[in-house]
Amino acid sequence: MKIVCPTLLLAACLSATVPLTADAAATPKAAAPALKVDYQKFTLPNGLEVIFHIDRSDPVVAVNLTAHVGSSREKTGRTGFAHLFEHLLFLESENLGKGGLDKMTARIGGSGANGSTSQDRTNYLQTVPKDALEKMIWAEADKLGWFINTVTDPVLAKEKQVVKNEKRQGVDNAPYGHTRYVINKALYPLDHPYNWQVIGSLDDLQNATLDDVKEFFRFWYVPNNVTLVLAGDFDPVQARKWVEKYFSEIKRGEAIKPMAKRPGSLKQTVKLAHEDNFAKLPELTMTWPTVEDLHPDSYALEVLAEYLSQTKRAPFYKVLVEDSKLAPSVQIGNQTSELAGQFMLRVRAFEGKPLDEVAGAVDQAFAKFEKEGISERDLNRIKAGLETRFYSAMSSVLGKSALLAESNYLTGNPGYVSDSVKKTMAVTTDDVRRVYDTYIKGKPFVATSFVPKGKLALALSGSGKAEVVEEKVVQGAEQAVDPSKNAEYAKTPSSFDRSKEPPYGKTPALTVPQVWNTTLANGMRVYGIENKEVPLVQFDIAIDGGLLLDRLDKVGVANLMARMLTQGTANKTPQELEEAIQQLGATINVSARTEDVRISVTTLARNYGATLDLVEEILLQPRWDEKEFALVKASVLSQIRQQEADPNALASINFARLVYAKDDLRSRSILGTADTVNAITIDDLKAYYRANLSPSNARMHVVGALPKAAITRSLADIGRDWKAKPVALPAATAAAGAVPAKVYFVDVPDAKQSVLNVGYRALPVTDPDYYPATVMNYILGGGGFASRLTQQLREGKGYTYGISSNFSGSRSAGPFTIASGVRSNVTLESTQLVKSILQDYPATYSAADLETTKNFLVKSNARAFETAAAKLAMLDNMSKYGWRADYVKEREGIVKAMTLPRIQALSTKYLDPSKMVWLVVGDAKTQLPRMKELGFDEPVLINK
Repeated sequence: MKIVCPTLLLAACLSATVPLTADAAATPKAAAPALKVDYQKFTLPNGLEVIFHIDRSDPVVAVNLTAHVGSSREKTGRTGFAHLFEHLLFLESENLGKGGLDKMTARIGGSGANGSTSQDRTNYLQTVPKDALEKMIWAEADKLGWFINTVTDPVLAKEKQVVKNEKRQGVDNAPYGHTRYVINKALYPLDHPYNWQVIGSLDDLQNATLDDVKEFFRFWYVPNNVTLVLAGDFDPVQARKWVEKYFSEIKRGEAIKPMAKRPGSLKQTVKLAHEDNFAKLPELTMTWPTVEDLHPDSYALEVLAEYLSQTKRAPFYKVLVEDSKLAPSVQIGNQTSELAGQFMLRVRAFEGKPLDEVAGAVDQAFAKFEKEGISERDLNRIKAGLETRFYSAMSSVLGKSALLAESNYLTGNPGYVSDSVKKTMAVTTDDVRRVYDTYIKGKPFVATSFVPKGKLALALSGSGKAEVVEEKVVQGAEQAVDPSKNAEYAKTPSSFDRSKEPPYGKTPALTVPQVWNTTLANGMRVYGIENKEVPLVQFDIAIDGGLLLDRLDKVGVANLMARMLTQGTANKTPQELEEAIQQLGATINVSARTEDVRISVTTLARNYGATLDLVEEILLQPRWDEKEFALVKASVLSQIRQQEADPNALASINFARLVYAKDDLRSRSILGTADTVNAITIDDLKAYYRANLSPSNARMHVVGALPKAAITRSLADIGRDWKAKPVALPAATAAAGAVPAKVYFVDVPDAKQSVLNVGYRALPVTDPDYYPATVMNYILGGGGFASRLTQQLREGKGYTYGISSNFSGSRSAGPFTIASGVRSNVTLESTQLVKSILQDYPATYSAADLETTKNFLVKSNARAFETAAAKLAMLDNMSKYGWRADYVKEREGIVKAMTLPRIQALSTKYLDPSKMVWLVVGDAKTQLPRMKELGFDEPVLINK
């Protein structure tokens, strides 16, 4: 899956690779910031392009290998190969052995070990402690030069199943999942490289032979088609020696010609309709062919997309949301790739709304834009957010590495960002109008209508039937595979012994950020960390309560109240408030969660004071606008309706109902139900606000480029004006007694996958066993590819794309959960295997498992505080549970002291499958009868 960089602009994302100069921080909003590109680049004789970016803020390094090959480089009838290799390259190489990079990641404390595939490139990236850098360079070279011989027919057969499971999960079993497929088939001719989807077709994958796969790898995975990026805290002189040692003898491949730009083309508008098995609401998507990445017009098209839909001033919000009340929102974006782009408009309408009405309103919204255009004020507002997004994108070395690589493969110049930002900031109102006239106004487009089953009458008039290939689920259709066999091959020669893994470097010291704290006059506690890496301030205010302070007969009040707080203030209309925030380049979000209402803010440090003033106004002077309440309520009801056919949402909602008591608010969705939301009035919101939002139950966390003195001075007003009042919070609750295991089934007819949630209500985070239990869980399902659940259900059987297990809790006991989406026709087999793994875990957990766990959990602490989000989470834990600032070191001590008998005792106590809920969301007619074989009596069908 492609890591998408929201483009306003590509410049904003790519600029994460470079810091602004000090002078640029004071640059006026509409002027292009002066940029200093901070990178080194060199090219090996074999063509490998190498980029170094030094960032010494944390003792970690991101390593990114990007191959300039995506689905656009595939052959017709052999699609999905690029994405297939994204999977294969993690499995094994000649010198890393079976388990490959994933097994090594667990040992060295790596993070974010992942890959992604787009139409144009495939990348492999992760962050590791700096002492493991040589190991990673060795491993990445092994992928490129010593890998392909390890791919055998059984390995290929198994990974085909994994990829097909990924497609079922993200496309076939998801509402509106086939939309992209239908659009691209209509927008691009058969011989266009964007005609097919990145993931490919199930038939193409199934028909791929070992020779096909090896031919693809040997042509595209060559040094002269690859970029290697290292970003983080390392010695560039030493790193270059390692890169040259491990990569230099890999042979250059054939010269690879650049592909010609080729925009999509339409002679006339194409309208297509599809009855979607998982949709409850009609959705209209309209797509116009535009220009490729970095085309001069792409910048103005991004501004156009943002202006049309992103605010309350936007023409589409005014017409479709406010006036016509056809939908809760409109999404518009200009999506660019290397060869072509497309301008996409998506409206998921309210239930029962004919899409002809939606299309008519779309025309009215475009007419409104044609009449009014875009003002300089709006243009500057849009540009104002660029600098904040720029710095936010710099928050991790992993993100920087991906963006450096992308800039390089697109232009050959990692520092292209300078030109890109200038082009963004140079966009004029005339440019925005011009690209609208050139690419949108009166131009043919593809219109897709995805409607619920049996509701074809809601589709756009004149629509033809969309050709969607839907897999038929047949019991026993897939053959069993055994990828565990060792491949027999002649080893690829090398000038030195590559089978010897390089040693660790010097172990980096764990440095806990310096935390300050204070309490305001009104009782609100404030915790902060000064962090000068970027000139941003990020903060949140957590007001304890949230869903837990709702009434059972009116669940949804907390959520609606939180959403209403940003819909204007006593002194500002909703539109004026939105504009005031955006002119500062800031974001202010208010949301309700299970245990709190949270105000989350990001702003430039220089605009912190003005942003805080707006937060205080939002918090203390709510508007309670009746018109906005009606819109927000309609949006929530629409969201609830959408969840009714989403298998993952159904699993989450029903699992909570099963593991919590009926009168426990944790058993309810934060959204409420259609009945409870319909019963809520604006007076309910006001009553919740008056009773429950108090500084006496509020905690503020601040991370950013301002010292304690500046933050505390700024809070004098809110400390005085926000008056304290007592709020009675519900007492923490423990888990009830264990009950016998039972299978529960939610029927989603014709589901291509079954979503599994297995578990029970276990422990509060404050229980002495809680963190030891999470340590115990690492090898079970908390350790990604190091875990048994993944190794057996995905890597061993190909039943799933992903599976995990975790403990979650607060001061109240939370659930232990195993979650996965599995191929529908192995629903029983998957649950049987999970049950077997749980039963065998205490007896089979080994000393090697314990060593892997300790290595990962201790070494991964080097990156424990890398991002602002991680620092905010640390402060949240401190304020909520009273933990000390060095609680990570305390946990490190628990890990180091862990023993095999202790792990075995914990797993015996907390992983008993005979005391768990076994929830399946899938196709009842084919899978429900089989579930009795799991051995937990007659399965219970929840929805009849």
